Amino acid sequence: MKKFSEGYIHSIETMGLVDGPNIRIVVFMQGCSLRCSFCHNPDTWEKNKNKKVTSKDIVDVIRKYRPYIELGGGVTFSGGEPLVQSQFLLEMLKLCKKAGIHTCIDTSGTGYDLNIIDDILKYTDLVILDIKAIDDTNYKKITGQNMNMFNTFIEKLKSHNNKLWLRQVIIPTINDNEEYILKLKEYIKQFNNVEKVELLPYHTMGYEKYKKLKIKYKLEGIEDMDKDICNKFQDILNAD
Repeated sequence: MKKFSEGYIHSIETMGLVDGPNIRIVVFMQGCSLRCSFCHNPDTWEKNKNKKVTSKDIVDVIRKYRPYIELGGGVTFSGGEPLVQSQFLLEMLKLCKKAGIHTCIDTSGTGYDLNIIDDILKYTDLVILDIKAIDDTNYKKITGQNMNMFNTFIEKLKSHNNKLWLRQVIIPTINDNEEYILKLKEYIKQFNNVEKVELLPYHTMGYEKYKKLKIKYKLEGIEDMDKDICNKFQDILNAD
């Protein structure tokens, strides 16, 4: 009998509408190597926590919802950071592709096993890439890590030519200005096969989780990003 990979998941959303095209099953996986100042899911940081399952367990759940996702939908592996559990992720992607299910990963492009990242991208139809910052200084301030792993992931993406959605959180006092948006616009020209670029307004909905977990909230005092201003920045980004 085949032995399936085991891993840890946080939760499963069965009717996801924003994490990829159409209706999707969203598998939130445990573990993340970054500590982003604006993260609203600190409960996903630790890898070996919450529910331990096999890759087959997860794909069996996904299969049950095929009537909802087969018309242009699929499965999105998110987190945390799905690449932290690279082998577990790879096996789930393979099983989904074998079942004819559209696959997506929502990732920061970090925490992966370099030996199998090419295989992961081979079985991924769509990558939603979360851009934290576009220069090493600010990237390290926001995430606590340098950009080396992220930059390597970008080169891998270019070689595989996966379909790509790009996302950037806009945070008051940090990157909520036209100068940054114009630099971001220039930065994303390097990416191939981009279908969508989204600016996401920063929010404080995860603040209570930090209090419960007794973790210091790095952006305390910074208010939610004004959605109308964020939309104006989106217009600047989209303009020819």
